[in-house]
Amino acid sequence: MTQRQVQESGVRPDSVALLRGAGLRVTASRAATLDALAGHGHLDAESVIAAVRAQLGSVSRQGVYDALRALVGAGLVRSISLDGRRALFELEQHDNHHHLVCRGCGRFEDAPCAEGSAPCLDSPAVGRHGFAIDQAEVIYRGLCPACQGRQAGSPADRAHASPAP
Repeated sequence: MTQRQVQESGVRPDSVALLRGAGLRVTASRAATLDALAGHGHLDAESVIAAVRAQLGSVSRQGVYDALRALVGAGLVRSISLDGRRALFELEQHDNHHHLVCRGCGRFEDAPCAEGSAPCLDSPAVGRHGFAIDQAEVIYRGLCPACQGRQAGSPADRAHASPAP
């Protein structure tokens, strides 16, 4: 993209700089995909497509999927697989953070590494297998506070909490 095209498309100059720094060709769909993730955090592919279309107008689904694949491959975007079928995407922060997922409502949050900056990458248990580890992905699953409150108020919970006659 030329400087004029960047200005006309409304993409953030930071996104263009990231693409160039990663050695990727700068395209409107790649830059707009980075913009979408910078503004919203964790998005599924459909949400990324909607955000890119809102910014650029007409863009193909395949164009956005291709952009996501290129950005993940270049290490600019992280893909988090939730259930083997659906993935969420976020800008790669290189901070070794993990994620919390609510089993009730699907809420998804970042969580700092439980042990500090990156000890899970230096684990002796992993090292004895000869792998050179560069990334660990931890997903904690449970119930968020709102779902815990709804569950605590359910008739089944009240029956378990009541003393047996």
